[in-house]
Amino acid sequence: MDLNITDQRFVVCGASSGFGEAIARQLLIEGAHVVLVARRGNLLQEKFGHFEDQIEIIGGSLIYNETLDAIEKAVKQKDTHGIVFNAGGPPTGTPLQTDMKDWDSAWQLVMRWKVDLALRVAPLLRDKEYGRMLFVESQSVKQPLPALTLSNSFRAGIVGFAKSLALEIAPDGVTVNVLAPGSHETPAIERVIKNNSESKDISYDEAKKEMEKQVPVGRMGTAEEFASLASWLLSPHAGYVTGQTISHDGGNIKGLFG
Repeated sequence: MDLNITDQRFVVCGASSGFGEAIARQLLIEGAHVVLVARRGNLLQEKFGHFEDQIEIIGGSLIYNETLDAIEKAVKQKDTHGIVFNAGGPPTGTPLQTDMKDWDSAWQLVMRWKVDLALRVAPLLRDKEYGRMLFVESQSVKQPLPALTLSNSFRAGIVGFAKSLALEIAPDGVTVNVLAPGSHETPAIERVIKNNSESKDISYDEAKKEMEKQVPVGRMGTAEEFASLASWLLSPHAGYVTGQTISHDGGNIKGLFG
């Protein structure tokens, strides 16, 4: 399928690894222009430099206003058709293993910057009467995961925000959706496997195999599979899909509306 995004322009946050890297690469292969955002700007150049005139790079942490200012400026400077809100997750831990410093930090890392950036760019997309806003969160928004209290809490908050925003700007041609990935072969899954390994006193490989057995399809997903769905949601083909939280989890969510 031709996604019809050749020469369209997107912002991809957290583009240096994992889902962000895979989404950015898929968009570039489809002929889009991508503003790549990550703390390690030199790594972005190393990974995507061969795309040359298709990329722009913003180096900086997403929790800092300077980085959000740079993204907002980039969106204002040229027509932008979509933005991917994506970043790493907070530390693992059960509720009683956390303290208020953990909660304050996780609020900044997982939720605050996304709300701030969304409030900056949504009016710009609405003025052009077209746009795609896509939040990359976790299957935990539908089925909380053990020992991921901070992620469970703030990612669920993003779903509430995204749904509310979607309803407000749907008449203006701007869609807002959430992708809820399960276990994938990305760097982010390593901390979960490591936590399971330590808590159950088993090896890393044993913990990984145990996790894979819990997935109905019997394996973890790939970032490339995830990116193909994300790219479609960012394309003109997905104009009738908004306010949705879509799982990409190998059938792991047990509920009827997983």
